[in-house]
Amino acid sequence: QVTLMESGGGSVQPGGSLKLTCRISTTDTIHFMAWFRHSPGKEREGVASIYIGSGYGSFNTYYATSVKGRFTISQDNAKHTNILRLDSLKPEDTGMYYCAARLLDGMFNVFAPEHYDYWGQGTQVTVDS
Repeated sequence: QVTLMESGGGSVQPGGSLKLTCRISTTDTIHFMAWFRHSPGKEREGVASIYIGSGYGSFNTYYATSVKGRFTISQDNAKHTNILRLDSLKPEDTGMYYCAARLLDGMFNVFAPEHYDYWGQGTQVTVDS
């Protein structure tokens, strides 16, 4: 069983930054971590993913076009922590942000939520002047 807990959300002005943290109970069986967001009136959207397994491409990162160059995902396995750094925030980045963990290795659509096995409770990000 894996438990995830997000923190670090808040309210910022456009152009501001936030650091979201996902604390992971155990990383032993996880191959992928990802962050999704859910904004009012929109479907859940994958924004960043990272391969944390020991195979080829370990720590490769993937970003949605809408956040590439502004968001950075990283993993610290020793601290059982995944970080999503949000820079140059825009009002359209507003939403509830969730971290997610996938147990299986292999190729798949990293931004398809149905491929992830465990989810946190979410942390709210609001970007408003």
